[in-house]
Amino acid sequence: MTDVPSLPHSATRRELLRALLAGGIAAGGGLLAPGALAQPDVPRRGGRLTVATQSSSTADTLDPVKGALSTDYVRTHLFYSCLTSLDARLVPQPALAEECATDDATVWHIRLRKDVLFHDGKPLDAADVVYSLNRHNDPRSGSKAKALAEQFDTVRATGPLDVELRLKSANADLPVLLATAPFAIVQDGTTRFDTAIGTGPFRCQEFRPGVRTLAVRNPGYWRNGLPYLDEVVLFGIPDEPARLNALLSGDVDWINELNPRSTKRVRAAPGFNLLEAQSGLYTDLIVRQTVGAGRHPDFTLAMKYLIDREQIRRAVFRGYAVIGNDQPLAPNHRFYFAGLPQRPHDPERARYHLRKAGMLGTTVPVVASPAATGSVDMAMLMQQSAREAGLKLVIKRVSADGYWSNHWMKSPIGFGNINPRASADMLFTQFFQSNGPWNESGWQCPQFDQLLVQARGETDSERRKQMYADMQVLVHDKCGVAIPVFITNLEACSSRVRGIAPHPLGAFMGYAFGDHAWLAA
Repeated sequence: MTDVPSLPHSATRRELLRALLAGGIAAGGGLLAPGALAQPDVPRRGGRLTVATQSSSTADTLDPVKGALSTDYVRTHLFYSCLTSLDARLVPQPALAEECATDDATVWHIRLRKDVLFHDGKPLDAADVVYSLNRHNDPRSGSKAKALAEQFDTVRATGPLDVELRLKSANADLPVLLATAPFAIVQDGTTRFDTAIGTGPFRCQEFRPGVRTLAVRNPGYWRNGLPYLDEVVLFGIPDEPARLNALLSGDVDWINELNPRSTKRVRAAPGFNLLEAQSGLYTDLIVRQTVGAGRHPDFTLAMKYLIDREQIRRAVFRGYAVIGNDQPLAPNHRFYFAGLPQRPHDPERARYHLRKAGMLGTTVPVVASPAATGSVDMAMLMQQSAREAGLKLVIKRVSADGYWSNHWMKSPIGFGNINPRASADMLFTQFFQSNGPWNESGWQCPQFDQLLVQARGETDSERRKQMYADMQVLVHDKCGVAIPVFITNLEACSSRVRGIAPHPLGAFMGYAFGDHAWLAA
């Protein structure tokens, strides 16, 4: 891992935080899989790239603030641009913003790039940025990132291409936040999103929710010479075997969410490549702490001791995973707390906690679905351990279709599948803060909430690391979420797809392949 670079003793805080945007502070390097795809020197222009993801529904959206699935994030990065972008080390780089500068990590001055045009020819200006960022705190927008945007105090234009963003409290990670899909910039006053008018590398030619999206090259893109592709077709194939068959038959060029069991087929098929990236992706067991047995802390602990993490790593993910310890930061994260003792698989200790919770000898339903990667197999392994501990787990397998709207965060015991987040603050804010929009177990911890705000504004890396360590201990000990392993992100593509590499933020180069991908002849 790389920390703050060596700066002269005379460096000001403004210079240090300016270095963050310029790429001077690395965030979680070493996440790319070894053996990156060898690329010819000269990219080829033209062609249609067909991409199939694991998720698609009638709730698909072109509105960045409402995006919730990987397909939505891909669409956002095809059609819109953000103020910053994240490189392969999750370091923020300039995008629509030429500069994000601050003296105190509370008041930020954003200077926009000149001569950027929206797809309809309107020039980008400060009013577009003000409108886009303020939308999150408008209840009518339905923003999925409202918990993150609540830290914005005021956003105002200070010139045609200048914006002042004042936070309620300091956040040294603001340039990272502004690089994520929900904070993509839309045109001032936009309220309808039946099409997408952005500044991204592609224009929206067709959008049919739950069916497909057709993107065509934006000839006026502000990054000179890009994109390389003429068109991108995006649609969902929820069934993994069907998705893989579509790739191997040549019907699609690139797929995500590859099952580890399928890697042999990809390796054996000529003309295809496997992409691997260790990341913060995890499937978690969720015990809702507001209903039923989950209201008793000992029941939650019992469920955590029923998890055989090594068996899950080997049997469910075929070794394409890293052992987790019920803390949401992966071992390769720069703020991972390695000093937390590993929670063992221990049915006898689980029996002890079940007895304390008054649940010994009872029957408990567990909802699992292919939508939460590996959850069905994980539930079956837990079922075997539960018998040893004196608990009967009844697995209720439900379809992937509608799982996230009908069962996730609604079933007393179930599973989630959490994509990597660009920063620890984003992950903690969205999934573990008491009022977080995706606080899966309904966990309420004022101490955690207080540490979250303090860490967000802490510019000293070591002090911040200690705060994040304390927060990981709280999640490990008290939260109703168990994280058995961190899943290696597996994708597969035709060898014709060039210019791409695994990315720690997620599939399809962190959902932002539009600036990079091209097709060999």
